[in-house]
Amino acid sequence: MSRASEVADRVARPRAEVTDSGVWPAEAFAALQEAGLAGLVAPGDVGGAGLGLRAVAEVCEALGAACASTAICFGMHCVATAVIAAKATPALRDEFLAPIAAGEHITTLALSEPGSGSHFWLPQTKISPDGDRFVIDGEKSFVTNGSHADSYVVSTVAAAAGSPVGQFSCVVVPAGSAGVEWLEGWEGIGMRGNSSRRVRLDLVGVPARCLLGEQGDQMWYVFEVVAPFFLMAMAGTYLGVAQAALDDAVAHLRSRRHAHSGRPLAEQPVLQHRLGVMWAQVQRTRALIYWAADEAERGGPQALASLTAAKAEVADCAVSVTNEAMTLVGGIGYRDRSPIERHLRDARAAHVMSPTTDILRGWTGRALLDVPLLSE
Repeated sequence: MSRASEVADRVARPRAEVTDSGVWPAEAFAALQEAGLAGLVAPGDVGGAGLGLRAVAEVCEALGAACASTAICFGMHCVATAVIAAKATPALRDEFLAPIAAGEHITTLALSEPGSGSHFWLPQTKISPDGDRFVIDGEKSFVTNGSHADSYVVSTVAAAAGSPVGQFSCVVVPAGSAGVEWLEGWEGIGMRGNSSRRVRLDLVGVPARCLLGEQGDQMWYVFEVVAPFFLMAMAGTYLGVAQAALDDAVAHLRSRRHAHSGRPLAEQPVLQHRLGVMWAQVQRTRALIYWAADEAERGGPQALASLTAAKAEVADCAVSVTNEAMTLVGGIGYRDRSPIERHLRDARAAHVMSPTTDILRGWTGRALLDVPLLSE
């Protein structure tokens, strides 16, 4: 993914400190669009690259090593694109996918809600049919790219009396629709530039063509499209963070020496040992992530277990490696807004961004035991 690496090095990395101050990465996103990467997972017949899970992980790793916020913003655009494309009608292809592929449209997910916690697959936002349109009412939280995207993939539950219990549906809401009100942003300790915001959907009307698939299809979308692409976007992003912290630690040990003895830090056996442990952790996590992407794309028997394990493992890896890098670098790294300090703050989000590590560990076990993921 040379184009992603070029954008990461030329645009995202030099602006990482500014992005970390809470600024949405507009310049980096525009550069990704100009490089033809916005349509990474859009179908080829609308001008997209038509790529899948491995490509998402690779691009997000390249971006995550430079700026984690930029990586997660781009990753959520890719996930939402994949959701729109999964059962796209001609109208959806023309209105959303073609502009996405052309680098003229940003999309994202709006699944989480204030009251549902990590259970993003159980929305309370209501959808009601109203003639040739649907009306949506509810509130979403943690909307990455919030207020900066051109469309939002929103999860809903049927509001009409007599509807099947738990008839969940996904719908695309164009930005600027009447009744969309952006609320306060999320002030996180890391991932500060992703514009993760709450949004109120106050009786928002959208054309019937904006429904994704059929009414009640949301669970299919969540577990067949959202989960695989989301987990790979997250895994790639945090793998990039871990690699960046490892690289910073290596550079520090190579360049520093004790003033009193002139002896390089790189010659210290204990530091060599600890660095070796970090390197191995990053490498085995990378191997799992890309094997999981390949296994899922070929429909292998361990696809589900590998995907859920990948995000859980990368969370452990990123937190462990960034923390260890801080220890190896010492006081120089333990200063406000140093690169390693930023990596450490960004990495910690990996455990708490849904699906959380605890949920994913349970899902991995269920997948191995052939137990439904959402069974009691």
